[in-house]
Amino acid sequence: MNRIEQRFLELKASGRKGLVVYIGAGDPNLSATEALATAFDQAGVDILELGVPFSDPLADGIVNQLAAQRGLESGTTPPKVLQSIQRIRAQSEIPIVLYIYFNLLHRVGVDRFIRDATAVGVDGLLVLDLPPEESANYEALMLAAELCPIYLIAPTTPEARIAFIAPRAKGFIYYISREGVTGMQSKVSSTIAEMTQLIRAHSQTPIAVGFGISNADQAREVAAHAEAIVVGSAIVNRIAEHGHSPDLVPRVAAFVAELSQAIRSLPSSLPSA
Repeated sequence: MNRIEQRFLELKASGRKGLVVYIGAGDPNLSATEALATAFDQAGVDILELGVPFSDPLADGIVNQLAAQRGLESGTTPPKVLQSIQRIRAQSEIPIVLYIYFNLLHRVGVDRFIRDATAVGVDGLLVLDLPPEESANYEALMLAAELCPIYLIAPTTPEARIAFIAPRAKGFIYYISREGVTGMQSKVSSTIAEMTQLIRAHSQTPIAVGFGISNADQAREVAAHAEAIVVGSAIVNRIAEHGHSPDLVPRVAAFVAELSQAIRSLPSSLPSA
């Protein structure tokens, strides 16, 4: 079974909520990315999203744009990211999703990229700018490789389109709780409960809610409505702050452990659709 699907089964069986963490691969360098990945596994992270650096990250706010820029400046390329994942796999079985823009797949060939990703231990892809309506060939290749195609649903997604997207997702559905680009927020959206219930009416795939979660209190609030939460910019911001410090890994891992602890004590029951 795919590691992502297995992890959500384990979370459900143990009555826990999941923590999905995003970082930019190669920020500040790939050695740090590898060290952070193994530290996150030990700190209670359930799924790791690695952003593959891209020159035009349209879905990302300034924090993650700068992380992509630092990744490019450190010489990070898609093949080097895959090599890093292979090294991570020597130490950890943490489920890994690549957060990636379609041009990077298209450049080498979608089939080849999926085969290469599978070979090193990637578990899923979140292709930011590939509309589900145009993903039939991609989906077929992903399912044949037993990788999870992760799809996004937004607050502005009409129910008819939710009904189209939700059944196609494997592993988890990423509900982006705010309009716009990635970034930290001072408070969480007031429509999360309503939208997650609507998504559950069309799919039993676990829902992970992200975009804007900045601290343990917000993590706890959002996790009450989903099987998992996604935290990115708040972590990336700490990597930017401590990127050249010898204490980078323990400092960032300590913050991630706080998030993990914040959601562990929540009841696992969710409202029915």
